[in-house]
Amino acid sequence: MTRTPLPRSRRIVPAVAVAAVAALALAGCSSNSGGKKAEESAGNVAVGKASTPRMTIAMVTHAPSGDTFWDTIRKGAEAAAAKDNVKLIYSNDENAGDQANLVQNAIDQKVDGIAVTLAKPDALKAVVATAEKAGIPVVGLNAGLGAWKQQKLLSFFGQDESVSGQALGSKLNGTGAKHALCVIQAQGDVNLEERCAGVKKTFSGKTDILYVNGTDMPSVKSTITARLKQDSSIDEVVTLGAPIALTAAQSVSESGSKVKIATFDLNKDLVSAIEKGTIQFAVDQQPFLQGYLAVDSLWLYKTNGNFSGGGEQPVLTGPAFVDKSNVDAVAEFAAKGTR
Repeated sequence: MTRTPLPRSRRIVPAVAVAAVAALALAGCSSNSGGKKAEESAGNVAVGKASTPRMTIAMVTHAPSGDTFWDTIRKGAEAAAAKDNVKLIYSNDENAGDQANLVQNAIDQKVDGIAVTLAKPDALKAVVATAEKAGIPVVGLNAGLGAWKQQKLLSFFGQDESVSGQALGSKLNGTGAKHALCVIQAQGDVNLEERCAGVKKTFSGKTDILYVNGTDMPSVKSTITARLKQDSSIDEVVTLGAPIALTAAQSVSESGSKVKIATFDLNKDLVSAIEKGTIQFAVDQQPFLQGYLAVDSLWLYKTNGNFSGGGEQPVLTGPAFVDKSNVDAVAEFAAKGTR
């Protein structure tokens, strides 16, 4: 698979990988959220069990219901939990205030570590500080690259969304696109806003922003369809998630236009759409890896005092492009729900 990895990730990820491999050598007992059940749910990725004392880790994300991207993150977390003799408590809420309450619930349960997404960092700032004051280590994943160090998290696992957006914008320059419509499904989400801003920064054509309600797919489809019918100069739709991309494909069909679609993030159906040519390409940030490393890093910190990235640099999991030239390399894993 052809990749466009970021230089820092090449320096940081191998150290984490070495530690994780060493952990696999530990003989083991099964995990409460693990054992055979967790191995199956994680696509049979977990292959060993740690003999370290049992611990509980909470993962709290801003995931909306029904988005398969977040299922992949959870599978990665479950695989690490099964290996590390960890009880994993997973919860999610796309409302930032409610997400903060879920973090507080984890604190009240006296968990051994917390992995959290910071899509709206200000809303989580106080409760993250509460966790740290209680002596609970916190790591970030997926969202919050610009806030994790300020909020004193131990580590961060994800991609630089501004860089990934700029990479996509540059790639569009080679496709002949002249007018892009960047569709944001959750206004105010720092990750999504940074992606479109990055596209706009490097794409040599015109870039417009369209906000839609990502929790209402019929509304997403009708809104994109209306915009395409309204402005025939749009020749590229950029979406920020696989479900939105697949819905946009329906909008393109209904509008009768020849608009092309590029997107961020993968799922099984999106991989199939790339194979068929319905979607041009996707930016892959490896969500399974984000979930896995977030849980595993907390286990490493508690059992061996390790800081992934040294507490100074994020551990970057993307971006990398998946298109027709390399989609076969990830199709098998996508079918299992781990890519």
